Amino acid sequence: MTIDSKIKIKLYNTLSRKKQDFVPIKADNVRLYVCGPTVYDYAHIGNARPVIVFDVLFRLLRHVYGEKHVTYVRNITDVDDKINARAAQDFPNLELNEAIKRVTQKTTDQFHKDVKALLCLEPSFEPRATDHIAGMIEMIETLLEKNHAYQAEGEVLFDISSMKDYGALSNRKLDEQKAGARIKVDEHKKNAGDFVLWKLSSESEPGWQSPWGRGRPGWHLECSVMSEALLGKQCDIHGGGLDLIFPHHENEIAQSCCAHENDKMANYWLHNGFLQVEGKKMSKSEGNFITINELLESDKFGGKKWSGDILRLAMLMTNYKEPIDFSVVRLEEAEKILGKWKNTILDLGLVFNKETQKEIEELDPCSKLLYALADDMNMSGIISHLHRHASGKKLHNANRLFGSLQLLGLVSFATMQQFQQAKEKQNQDVDVVFIEKQISLRLQALSEKNWQEADIIRNELATAGISLKDGKDEKTGERITSWEIKK
Repeated sequence: MTIDSKIKIKLYNTLSRKKQDFVPIKADNVRLYVCGPTVYDYAHIGNARPVIVFDVLFRLLRHVYGEKHVTYVRNITDVDDKINARAAQDFPNLELNEAIKRVTQKTTDQFHKDVKALLCLEPSFEPRATDHIAGMIEMIETLLEKNHAYQAEGEVLFDISSMKDYGALSNRKLDEQKAGARIKVDEHKKNAGDFVLWKLSSESEPGWQSPWGRGRPGWHLECSVMSEALLGKQCDIHGGGLDLIFPHHENEIAQSCCAHENDKMANYWLHNGFLQVEGKKMSKSEGNFITINELLESDKFGGKKWSGDILRLAMLMTNYKEPIDFSVVRLEEAEKILGKWKNTILDLGLVFNKETQKEIEELDPCSKLLYALADDMNMSGIISHLHRHASGKKLHNANRLFGSLQLLGLVSFATMQQFQQAKEKQNQDVDVVFIEKQISLRLQALSEKNWQEADIIRNELATAGISLKDGKDEKTGERITSWEIKK
């Protein structure tokens, strides 16, 4: 992996509400934390967006600082009331802990399979909440000792009024969280916004022994503890979807900063925009709820299966902070663009075999694209530079195109080799002599201004999966026609 220290990264920081130069706490230990899935159900297409967005950021950080100097943590939330409900529903005859184990393992395995298909790298660490219960209990004890938490009616709650800057990330004023302001307050809470750190479990619910009785942690606490365990008391970047800004990320900051007496949990907070499907909010009631697995393995969306690289490009064609309208049209556009880029790489002379593998995998990305990527992942600039190289005519363009797409995770040597082999097989099945004869007859019809006959030949070839492209010979100026097999 190339290390390019000349590149200066700029990121939009939700905390400061502006784009800032990225300066890591330690250049030899860049630390990124991203909230991962709650494993009670298969990940849906909205869950795919942060996974892809922060995979691209991870790749950029590795390119600039080096693979060994970047640590990426993405957690698995495997203790949650939604998991308990799903386990009881799916396995009513099993003991609850065993039912929970089956649900979380099945769902986690599917998540791993899905994100691998989306060409995402594995994070450096993938902690599970259930492996960090002791750390959660320890943090609660610290918060109680420092008067940032209190016990009430079987719960341990965080007192948001104990933190001076509570609400800074989401730009919410503490007054709005006070009792009776806008939210109906549980009688045992001091403030409407006070949130659970620990709650007691019934005999039928999973639980762990603690100084406050057998119970389970609050959701927000889990990420604070896992982040500290693997990245320290303060990390460089914390990411997730816009929907996590409040209350999840706000409450993470409150817990971590108050426990560690820091002014920041992370220096940079990044959030990707929302996703809707075919112009509507995704929901089961709308009938447009779709999982990553369904897109990959069924014809539920658009009447066909979609490959992971197409899904990835469809996500990346819009700047990460902007909303996405995920649609069949968008996927078809991504499929067409990616097909063109892959064909260009092959047509301009790159050959994917054992002899060329090392050299090809070390190809550098386009320098201008790299600067666009470093500029808060500016996708419009990135796509523009990719199109520029895809329109080139030299091997240099193929090299830069592959290197750039590889950095973005849209291709790898293996996926391009598969694409090359599939194309070769298609060509073997085609009657080249017949096609060339039909093209010759069409050119003759055009020269005789027999437009109807020329259109008939073009349409017949199109029906057979052959696409024609007319042009002029640069030397003679004569009309020429090239052809390719449509996917």
